[in-house]
Amino acid sequence: MQVEKFYYDNRIVKMFAYATILWGVVGMLAGLLAAVQLYLPGANFNLAPTTFGRVRPVHTNAVIFAFVGNGIFMGVYYSLQRLCKARMFSDVLSKIHFWGWQLIIVSAAITLLAGYTSGKEYAELEWPIDIAITLIWVVFGINMFGTILKRRESHLYVAIWFYIATWVTVAMLHIVNSFEIPVSFMKSYSWYAGVQDALVQWWYGHNAVAFFLTTPYLGLMYYFLPKAANRPVYSYRLSIIHFWALIFIYIWAGPHHLLYTALPDWAQSLGVVFSIMLIAPSWGGMLNGLFTLRGAWDKVREEPVLKFLVVAITCYGMATFEGPMLSLKNVNAISHFTDWTIAHVHIGALGWNGFLTFGVLYWIIPKIFNTPLYSKKLANSHFWIGTIGIILYAVPLYWAAFTQSMMWKSFTEEGQLKFQFLETVTHILPMYVTRSLGGLLYLSGVLVMCYNLCKTVKAGKLVANEAAEAAPLPKVIETHGKEHWHRWIERRPIQLLVFSLVAVAIGGALEMVPTFLVKSNIPTIASVKPYTPLELQGRDIYIREGCYTCHSQMIRPFRDEVARYGEYSKAGEFVYDHPFQWGSKRTGPDLARIGGKYPDSWHYNHMMDPRIMSPGSIMPNYPWLLDNKIDTASTAAKIRAMQTLGVPYAAGYDKVANADLVQQATAIKQRLKNDKIETSSQAEIVALIAYLQRVGTDIRPSVTAQANNQ
Repeated sequence: MQVEKFYYDNRIVKMFAYATILWGVVGMLAGLLAAVQLYLPGANFNLAPTTFGRVRPVHTNAVIFAFVGNGIFMGVYYSLQRLCKARMFSDVLSKIHFWGWQLIIVSAAITLLAGYTSGKEYAELEWPIDIAITLIWVVFGINMFGTILKRRESHLYVAIWFYIATWVTVAMLHIVNSFEIPVSFMKSYSWYAGVQDALVQWWYGHNAVAFFLTTPYLGLMYYFLPKAANRPVYSYRLSIIHFWALIFIYIWAGPHHLLYTALPDWAQSLGVVFSIMLIAPSWGGMLNGLFTLRGAWDKVREEPVLKFLVVAITCYGMATFEGPMLSLKNVNAISHFTDWTIAHVHIGALGWNGFLTFGVLYWIIPKIFNTPLYSKKLANSHFWIGTIGIILYAVPLYWAAFTQSMMWKSFTEEGQLKFQFLETVTHILPMYVTRSLGGLLYLSGVLVMCYNLCKTVKAGKLVANEAAEAAPLPKVIETHGKEHWHRWIERRPIQLLVFSLVAVAIGGALEMVPTFLVKSNIPTIASVKPYTPLELQGRDIYIREGCYTCHSQMIRPFRDEVARYGEYSKAGEFVYDHPFQWGSKRTGPDLARIGGKYPDSWHYNHMMDPRIMSPGSIMPNYPWLLDNKIDTASTAAKIRAMQTLGVPYAAGYDKVANADLVQQATAIKQRLKNDKIETSSQAEIVALIAYLQRVGTDIRPSVTAQANNQ
């Protein structure tokens, strides 16, 4: 049989590897700044772009989509060529993919720091960037499938199954969650509202973790671990079960982020059931990875690559045990809104994603530069510095979480709440300090890696086009006689794509469709009215400043929450909320019933300097809100967008909305003047006060009986 000569493209692998390292450092620096801001408010620098509410989304997006995203592409472009015995389908598409993705990352950082955000966690980017992401993802898909279709290897190895499922599911998640109606070039409103928006967002949010931070990295694990250990994968059959069970079950688990909220009980229960089931395929994959090392554990002592991979897989196992545990309602009652969630996420991010990425970098860079790693000793030092960093990061947060939850739920013998909310924050500040030291240590390890890899690159020379040879794929690859069904599908990438899409679409559809079509899931409440134009502008300012990153607007039906915040939240309250603002972490108190609780002057002073009204507060100052003017030119477009989304403003209201805005703003200005505060009625602080004074006032215990199914 004639053997064909061809060349692997290592230049694109190098580009993605460099981007992974660069954005890893940038993303972790942003995370370190955010961690310090939680106990040192001065680290917000009194500047709008550097406040916690804007830095935190930059950190999450940089780590997920820049660091891990480039890490995925680095690993896929390296392994796919070798698994398919073919060069990437198109060098031009590879370059478009690379530069397109880097431009998206830069535009994401700039726009998030400038306050352009959709207000949806892990999906904050505004609509033009969402479109760009879609286009570049399609470029990646064409390049990947083109390579698979021109392969010289009939069998599709397990890593490729995970790459295919990743591509199709991320496309589905991104498109469905990004339905939004543009108001202007960088402003839009979510197509969904309230309960439906929360369900779609956490279907997306949980599965962004599943199909961006997990499945592609499992594909990398299945390729690089056997390579580094020089051992075959432990069990082919287990890999089949792992793959299909994982992608089918994962997609159902999103509602476990919304336990005890206004989401219908049946949807919460579905999320819990499938979350518990997730342990089986997740641990199946972990064990398949660890058992691959049988007979090779002596190598783990010597090889830093294997050290990183082993700890990564172990952290994957820990995180995928903890996730289902946190979805049990009695555990979630303790953990939700606390730092436990943050600790859990970072075991996955720092341990699983971070360490696996480092292991792959230490494997790939010497290979494509045709030189040994500069220093195994430095790589081992990185390993131990990083491991201690993870422990120092996570343990204080677990401690903080239990402390928070117990303090929130403590009552005196007389039945009064034992602690003010601010006491529960200041009490755990030493844990926040320790957490940031853990983050600093982890980042230090990454800088050690940068030095080590720079020295490695200087010592070698890039093999830009790596020579390879293989026989062409036979035209007829059918076999006669009995054949395992999976062998059949492994030779057919398009069918594998379709079956993967069906597997992941079922769960999402069965959770979402009833929530959208069956009205009893979202009972309407007669007293709930649309926001006034000034309140709508104020809500947009609240979202722009990232207030949802610290404050929730969802009171769960617990004794302590009702005693602390007021009447628990109802589904019908949120029907005009585009997007929803339920939050996922309480660094500050819940604001679901903040309306009318304090005078306007309290809010004014609190935003100017929170420590005036709440000594010891860790909230940033917002002095620019006192000077910035409300963008009244956008009011009409915002009202029209809301009308399109079904919010019942009167026909033609967009033309007179600003008159109502001015009237309400003037009234607030007068109330502030009565309290000796002079301000312009056009100041953004006035709009924010209007919104905060409105939140939760549609529902009082006396009117909740009006809930009906109109």
